[in-house]
Amino acid sequence: MTVESSARRLSAGVELSGKRAHARVWAPACRSLDIVVEPPSAESRIIQLTRDADGFFEGSIDARPGDRYWFRLNATTMRPDPASRFQPDGPHGPSEIVDPSTFAWSDTQWAGVRPDGQVLYELHVGTFTREGTWRAAMNELPALADLGVTVIEMMPVAEFAGRFGWGYDGVDLYAPTHLYGRPDDLRAFVDRAHALGVGVILDVVYNHVGPDGNYLSDYAPEYFTDRYRNDWGQALNFEGPAPARMFFVENAGYWIDEFHFDGLRLDATQDIHDASAEHVIASIVRRVRRAAGSRRAYVVAENEPQHPQVVRPESAGGYGADALWNDDFHHTSIVALTGIREAYYTDYKGSPQEFISAAKYGYLYQGQWYQWQKKRRGEPDLDLPGHAFVSYLENHDQVANTPFGRRLHQLSSPARLRALTAVALLGPATPMLFQGQEFAASAPFLYFADHKAELNESIRTGRRDFLAQFPSIKDPEVVSLLPSPVDPATFERCKLDPSERERHGTMYALHRDLLALRKSDPVIRRSAHQRPDGAVLSSTAFLLRYRGGVDGDRVLVVNLGCDLDLLPIPEPLLAPPAQNQWVLEWSSASVRYGGQGRAPFPDDHLHIPGDTAVLLMSEPLAAES
Repeated sequence: MTVESSARRLSAGVELSGKRAHARVWAPACRSLDIVVEPPSAESRIIQLTRDADGFFEGSIDARPGDRYWFRLNATTMRPDPASRFQPDGPHGPSEIVDPSTFAWSDTQWAGVRPDGQVLYELHVGTFTREGTWRAAMNELPALADLGVTVIEMMPVAEFAGRFGWGYDGVDLYAPTHLYGRPDDLRAFVDRAHALGVGVILDVVYNHVGPDGNYLSDYAPEYFTDRYRNDWGQALNFEGPAPARMFFVENAGYWIDEFHFDGLRLDATQDIHDASAEHVIASIVRRVRRAAGSRRAYVVAENEPQHPQVVRPESAGGYGADALWNDDFHHTSIVALTGIREAYYTDYKGSPQEFISAAKYGYLYQGQWYQWQKKRRGEPDLDLPGHAFVSYLENHDQVANTPFGRRLHQLSSPARLRALTAVALLGPATPMLFQGQEFAASAPFLYFADHKAELNESIRTGRRDFLAQFPSIKDPEVVSLLPSPVDPATFERCKLDPSERERHGTMYALHRDLLALRKSDPVIRRSAHQRPDGAVLSSTAFLLRYRGGVDGDRVLVVNLGCDLDLLPIPEPLLAPPAQNQWVLEWSSASVRYGGQGRAPFPDDHLHIPGDTAVLLMSEPLAAES
């Protein structure tokens, strides 16, 4: 054997060394296992692999990059490699041998991603451009850098079945999907992003695998367990044999090591069940940081029940991630923007106090009773900094969880959306944009999935049943018009038109200016660590006060009602620092953003136009002559 197991990058898969390839696979369910290599212009070669006491089969064979291969189970059944690095014909075809060392990286000076000071941008490769490839997406990176994005959050790319999909039904977790290009195209995307000063994290799914093309059980049923249930399929077994757990932990580090991702976004961590002494999420986070080496790694988690231990340090009993998605902020924003209070929006009012509490405390629900779920929601998180939460007005789930995938600019008034965009982008939490949000994309974002034909009806039915939690979507007229998730036209409709950056220039200018302000204003920037205070001004208006010391203070005043004249002003948070006055730094009503213009700033009271946000900054009073 030319390549010893101890010299491998991963504990499983096929790895090259010179002209030899070393194969290793965990397959305790198999009596025998062979590797069948199919070079492009030669006869297939078959090597029987040797089994060890732990159920691993391994051996070496002459091979080259680009050779395709199968594992033959029990001398009869051909299957792709569970740890395949590329599936050129999809999950049902042969695996391809890849040499990750041949890519010429240029990011040796890249330092990684800090947990604070970031602006995230959620991106679905298949719809981000008309071509739907990493190479095409790479051409749009300069525009994202110019916008002020610092980290791309790429939706899942592990190989999945069909011609299109969101990526959450991945089945070959080590293979970047062939639909978007070759593995080196993904490497080129990350390398180019780093050259532009933009980090990239990858959305990964460790709570289930997809229903089409999943062959893990043929190798080891122990990858799965019936001990737990989730909404998408069999639960993964993190409490069983060590190789089953290691398969997923190593996968987390693999994306950092071989593709230079700056971290991960962990999908639906509430369904990553593990009663081991060390929770697998903590193991995953540690593996990511180890793979990053001297670079800073950034790990974001989705956790629907809002458990802050995911981001607390291991020394405090946590799992050590950096940030959590904050659905509470999204839900209260949607109520304020649209007036919708059905389904999971029931427990929100979109009130001034809710926005203040989100800015000061992160989650709104930290253990209180939650009517929609008929149970308590969340746990206390008052000790966490602002940047430990990711706030957004749109994401892939929430845009698609409307009957027609419409964007917020189509569901809300332009002025109110501008005002709440300021709240999201100038708040203490880490802001996240969803692709196209910054230029009011006309393209919807719908649920789409392409699996084997026998699953189509269950996919259509499942989507209708999920949306039925919204009473308004039960309207027969709406039901009759719901786009089919398995129709290729549904997928095509979701593709962005980048020329809308210019055609919808007012919205693009709003986002670019706010992100520039967030970066340049030292007081706003520090709010990620030093949260603002806040006060309710009326039933529709509130303020956030940012204390800046020698840099002066800032006040973000948000009016979601009609014109507001504050006279008198019995609110101490509106009093400027001693020997200072307030001056207008920014307004969402600027004609630059499509507004009606900024009204004169009175000397004796505060006038805030309806559906407007203004940022005030303190400056010293002029010395009296």
